[in-house]
Amino acid sequence: MHPLPYGTAPDYFDEMTDTEFDVLDELYFVQPYRALHGQLQISEEALRETLVQLVRKGWVKVLRSHDQEVEPGEAHRPEGYAQYYFLATKAGLLAHNSR
Repeated sequence: MHPLPYGTAPDYFDEMTDTEFDVLDELYFVQPYRALHGQLQISEEALRETLVQLVRKGWVKVLRSHDQEVEPGEAHRPEGYAQYYFLATKAGLLAHNSR
């Protein structure tokens, strides 16, 4: 799938699963992957898959540190997620609060 720039997800991506809602609920502030996984009651595989979908929708951005964003092409590769931080985007917060 072609990476989408943050915040430019097509309309059919507007549907939010319960798991996506729960993950976004934890991402109002920057969270490291390990803390995020520790707060949620889902497997690492499910968390990685959910994060990939949220990144593709433009609802979450991936960070190397609290203030350094990962390049979009790299952000879609979940194998490196354990070393990254995550934060809901403005579009993600709007979608979360609209549900």
